[in-house]
Amino acid sequence: MILLEINNRVVEETLTLKYRNAQAGGKSEYIDVTVADFDGVLFHIANVNQNKSKIRVSISLKFYKELQEHGADELLKREYGELLTTTEDGYSVSVLVDLENIPENWPEIVKKIGLLKRNCFASVFEKYFDFQEKGDEGQKRAVIHYRNDETLYVEAKADRVTVVFSTRFRDEDDVVIGKVFMQELKEGLRASHTAPPVLFSHREPPRELQNTDAKVDNNVGYVTFVLFPRHTARSTRDNTINLVHMFRHYLHYHIKCSKAYIHSRMRAKTSDFLKVLNRARPENKSTDKKTITGRTFIRKD
Repeated sequence: MILLEINNRVVEETLTLKYRNAQAGGKSEYIDVTVADFDGVLFHIANVNQNKSKIRVSISLKFYKELQEHGADELLKREYGELLTTTEDGYSVSVLVDLENIPENWPEIVKKIGLLKRNCFASVFEKYFDFQEKGDEGQKRAVIHYRNDETLYVEAKADRVTVVFSTRFRDEDDVVIGKVFMQELKEGLRASHTAPPVLFSHREPPRELQNTDAKVDNNVGYVTFVLFPRHTARSTRDNTINLVHMFRHYLHYHIKCSKAYIHSRMRAKTSDFLKVLNRARPENKSTDKKTITGRTFIRKD
């Protein structure tokens, strides 16, 4: 199975190209690029006030206000510091790079900016990982509406953190393939004892979400991760966040890949059947006869 990248490669490659061009003394060009990402997220890379050496990277998340309630602003200040700038209108967060003052660690800066969406998401996980570490289990459950009709729930207990994704399947076929996929994830516990338990419920929300606004629908599934202290410890939490926050896209990506593979096999099998049918077609027996000079005559019985 393929793990999707947690960074935005287009953003990173665009900034890398600009930095390298500036280092080589090349002519700066105006830039105005809009990049789409998962969950309806948009990046905007553009110059500030027509200044070719100043590049502002902005990100728009429809659910950013919900992340702010869980410390997103503080986490971004910690990660980006002086790179943060006045937020562009219509966007959630903006960072600024100056091509006239290139630091030695510019590749690290480019990588950080490519992780802007990931770091926005990380705030809610870090907050509840800290609650679990302190044994503080009386905190209100976090509810993040990260997509239309799809929600993320995070809750901390004394010995674990529970993360629940609600996801909507657009086709009935997706439900069937999704169930098979989730069963394989459950079986993964046998191969790795350090993997977190994974629970899947179709249509009905899990017990953790009883008496909430969680939807009951034939095309809705709920995926629950139970994260123990070995997953939320400070030495491993970054990797946990990287994997968990991309899970919804990981699931649907592999569902689409599975459907594409099934369709390709069906087309190949259909082609084989047509070849068999063509070979089985009877040949027409011709009663035409030719003389030695090439003339044709029809023999009548």
